[in-house]
Amino acid sequence: MSTSWAEARKIAGAAAIPLPVTRVPLAQARGTVLAESLSALVDLPPFATSAMDGWAVAGPGPWRVTGRVLAGQEATRLGDGEAVEIATGARMPSGAEAVLRRERGYVDAHSRLHVGEKGDDQDGPNHGASAAATTAAAPQRFYAAVTSGTTATRTPRGAELGLPIGADIRPQGQESRRGETLLSAGTRVTPAVLGLAAAAGYDDLPVHERPRVALVVIGDELAGSGLPDGARIRDALGPMFTAWLDALGVEVTVSRVADDPRELLAVVASSPADLVITTGGTARGPVDHVHRVLAELGARLLIDGVSVRPGHPMLLAQYGGTRQHRRFVAGLPGNPLAAVAGFVTVVRPLLRRLAGLADTSHFLPLGDAVPTHPTDTRLVPVSVTEASAVPLRFTGPAMLRGLALADGLAVVPPGGGVVALGAGQRVEVLTV
Repeated sequence: MSTSWAEARKIAGAAAIPLPVTRVPLAQARGTVLAESLSALVDLPPFATSAMDGWAVAGPGPWRVTGRVLAGQEATRLGDGEAVEIATGARMPSGAEAVLRRERGYVDAHSRLHVGEKGDDQDGPNHGASAAATTAAAPQRFYAAVTSGTTATRTPRGAELGLPIGADIRPQGQESRRGETLLSAGTRVTPAVLGLAAAAGYDDLPVHERPRVALVVIGDELAGSGLPDGARIRDALGPMFTAWLDALGVEVTVSRVADDPRELLAVVASSPADLVITTGGTARGPVDHVHRVLAELGARLLIDGVSVRPGHPMLLAQYGGTRQHRRFVAGLPGNPLAAVAGFVTVVRPLLRRLAGLADTSHFLPLGDAVPTHPTDTRLVPVSVTEASAVPLRFTGPAMLRGLALADGLAVVPPGGGVVALGAGQRVEVLTV
């Protein structure tokens, strides 16, 4: 008896256990999944820095410019009435109380820094007020909060400075404090995660091993290149699934075999992969050999047919491996859209579990009515427009045109006595 679509996805997600934990260099971690939470090894930033190009100032101006500080350089302490030119990201000198942005100040011929534009009447009655108004949006901070390793007792004096205390200073620990959890276990390692990990001081990361997948494309009729000719057609599943598997962060190998049970048995039995995916050969036709091969391997069928359209003759089996490291075969139908249905039903939940990722669900209202099947779930290509899922044409099991235009697959439950889901009804949408 066929398994319901919802139950099949649940079985596939629960069959595996997450792969062992390893540490990999940042350069090799993209696409893996954190096996442990990631905590800050240092304050971020580790010291107070300038948020803008300009001048670090101490005390009321005009200020005497005493030098320059670039990113990566140390700076000496500033006394009242002193300033240094400073670059974005440079460490703030001790004693500095604010940063005057480059476009809001100028240095005269005597190396004196003034607020305003060159030629302004610096002694006019509105000098201090206009500068303060210009930086009114800058946060007021106590002096000790914006200098690294310095304790101060004097009163903030933004009015004397002509700009707020702490203006355009990024305080130490503004983003996070040492020991604070930055990311939880189960987070996919994206380029942004790599950047945060590097900023926090990590050289490598604790992640789950990458799942190893062997994609086995079956069929005498399949050509790997060129135009379809005579009785031969192009292999569409190899390029498509290779790209999808790569996006899931797995290690994938691809092989093509003829409709020969001995050749298929040899390929599956010799594969060291955590998951072997076959395409085609799962029905009961004269050249459908997947069931026979699995029986010879002594594999245990977890799913043998799913009540879904398209994709009914999909299967999932467990074979070999150990209790702590299980191995699987996912048999997908040969028709392209049916194979995709099998991929999102059994392959993706299994791989997410192996990689240490939790399953997710996304629901949207239908943009148009969709016919239901009396007993089976339907997976319908949809485009997402203005927060609704609009059904697309070209949805036959052998078609990919609709899927190529789709943002996802809408999960349309069995209708029973209902012939269609109306526009506005919410359905789960699987990303593709």
